[in-house]
Amino acid sequence: MNDSPPASSNARRAALLVAFMWVAYFLNYCDRQAVFSMTGSLKADLRMTDTQLGLVGAVFLWVYAFGCPLAGQIGDRFSKRLLVVLSLVIWSLVTVATGFAGTAVMMLGLRAAMGISESLFMPTAIALTANAHAPDRRSRAIAALTTAQIAGTVAGSWFGGWMADRGEWRTAFFILGAVGVLYALPYFLFLRSVDENPDGKKEESGGRFPVAALARVPTFLVLCLVFPVFVFGLWLLYGWLPTFLREKFDLNQADAAFNATVYLQATTAAGLLGGGILADALYRRTKASRLWLMTASLLLCAPCLHYLGNCETLSGTRIAASGFGLFSGLLMGNIFPAAFEVVPSDTRASAVGLLNFFGAIMSGFATLFGGLWKASLGIDRLLTITALAYLAGGLVIVATIRLLFARDHARVASPS
Repeated sequence: MNDSPPASSNARRAALLVAFMWVAYFLNYCDRQAVFSMTGSLKADLRMTDTQLGLVGAVFLWVYAFGCPLAGQIGDRFSKRLLVVLSLVIWSLVTVATGFAGTAVMMLGLRAAMGISESLFMPTAIALTANAHAPDRRSRAIAALTTAQIAGTVAGSWFGGWMADRGEWRTAFFILGAVGVLYALPYFLFLRSVDENPDGKKEESGGRFPVAALARVPTFLVLCLVFPVFVFGLWLLYGWLPTFLREKFDLNQADAAFNATVYLQATTAAGLLGGGILADALYRRTKASRLWLMTASLLLCAPCLHYLGNCETLSGTRIAASGFGLFSGLLMGNIFPAAFEVVPSDTRASAVGLLNFFGAIMSGFATLFGGLWKASLGIDRLLTITALAYLAGGLVIVATIRLLFARDHARVASPS
C-alpha cells in the first residue's frame, strides 16, 4: 500500500509554502530597506554624515555576510522550520528598537543586530523551497519567492520615505516591526505541517562540515566569485539611487524613493518570473540552462548600469533602470538553482549561506563606497566601472560552462 499523499496535494502544499515564505521575505526586505529612503531625516535628527549613512548599509551587510555561512550550517543540521520563524521574530523586534535610536552609533549598532537576525532566514528559506520542488520546477519556485525581495524593496523604500517626509520615521520602524511579530504566529502554525525532507530520505554526501564539501566544487567557487560582482551593482542602486535621484533631479524623499524603486523593481519581478520559467523549460535541453541565463543577465545589465548613471533626463534614467531590472531578474532567480545543480543536496542551505556571505561582503562595500566617493568619483562613474565588471563576469561564466560544469554536475547526479 502506498501511503504517500497524491501529487496534487504535494503541489498545493509546495505552493502554500512559497506563499507563506513570500510574506516573511517581503517583511524582511521592508525592514532592511526603509532606512535608505530616510537619509535626509537621519542627517537632521541624528546628525549623520554621508560616510555614516554609507555605513548604515555596510555594517548591516557585513554582519549579515558573516552570519550567513553559520546560518547555512545550522540550517543543514537542525530544524529549518524553527529557524525561519525565530529569525522573523528577532529581526522584527530589532526593527521596533530601531525606532528608538537616538544617535548615529546606536543606529549603526541596531543595523548590525538586524544583520545577525536576518542572516538566519534566507539560506534556510531557499533550501526549504528547493527541497519542496523537483529540479525542473525549481527555478520558477525560487523566482516566485524572490519577487518578495522586489516588492519589499519598493514597499519599504516608499513607506520609509513617505513617513520620513511627515516627520514620522521612527513610527515607520514601530509599524514594520509590529507587523512581523504578528505574522510569526500563522507562519509558525503552517510550517509545523511542512515536511523538511519530502523525498523521505536524507543524503549525507556533504558530511559534518558542508563548507568543506562545497569548497571542492569548482563551478560553485566560480559562482562565489561572480555573484559578489553582481550584487555590488545591485546594492549600489539599492543604497544610493534614491539619494542620487533626489540630488540630481531635485526630488523630495518620497518621489526619489518611488523613482528609484518602482521602475527598477517592477521589471526585476518580470525578469525573475520570466527567467524562472525559461530556465525550467531550457533545463530539459541543457542542465546548464541557469548558467546561460546568468551570462545573458550580466552582459545585458552592463550597458543599462552605465546609462542609468549618465542619462541627463529623469525619463531616460527610468528606462535604464527598467532595463537593468528586467535583465538582473534573470540572474537573481537562477543563482541558487544553478548552485544546486553542482552541490550535494544536504548542503543547500550552506551553499546559499556562502553565496550570501561573499555577496553581502561586496555589497557592503557598494553602500560604503557610494558614501565615500559620492562627492569625488561620483555615483555615475562608479556605475560605469561596475558595468565593466559585469561584462567580465559574464565571460567568466561562459568559460565555466565550457570547462567545469559538466563534470561537477555529473558528480552530483551520479548515484555513487
